[in-house]
Amino acid sequence: MSASLVTEHFFAPLNVGEIENPEGVGSAASVICGAVLRVSLRVDDAQRITAAKFKVAGCSYLVAACSVLSAAMTGKITGEAAVMCQPSTALLSLLGEELPADKRDCLALASRGFVAAISNYSDAMREEWSGAEALICTCFGVSEHTIVRAIQTGGLHTNAQVTNATNAGAGCRSCCPLIQDILEVYWRENSIQIPAHHS
Repeated sequence: MSASLVTEHFFAPLNVGEIENPEGVGSAASVICGAVLRVSLRVDDAQRITAAKFKVAGCSYLVAACSVLSAAMTGKITGEAAVMCQPSTALLSLLGEELPADKRDCLALASRGFVAAISNYSDAMREEWSGAEALICTCFGVSEHTIVRAIQTGGLHTNAQVTNATNAGAGCRSCCPLIQDILEVYWRENSIQIPAHHS
């Protein structure tokens, strides 16, 4: 993140504040520097983020990272937004390109806060789901039936294989334990054991 971009977003940050009655809320904190972050999301019925706001007590780099992330994820479905927040994505690589080594934790903290808000939304969606099929991955709308069918037809044994085949688990990852349970039950019922917590 160039010095000019940090300055621009620190003195005029986008999306500062808190959404009233949000669909997703997340927080993150650093024991190293004492920074704290709270994120709130407005998500529509199509799982598209229509607004992302944040409140933060931290340095200019953290404020700038939150400002850039909140703007970038607005308009995206939750799965796309969660993937965008992963450390390996082009967006975070771009932000960290000119970041001092001692400030790289700021990007990780911002990422954790936004992913936590998406995870919170996903967990709430699963609890409220009333469809005919159990919804496992709310980020990408993947049902249990879809996952079981992929395991059966593809002979899948790991979370990573399920993610590659269905996108389930590629977003906020809150469904990964559920996917693991489905894998273990499926293969146990088919008399083939797989190691627990295999990913």
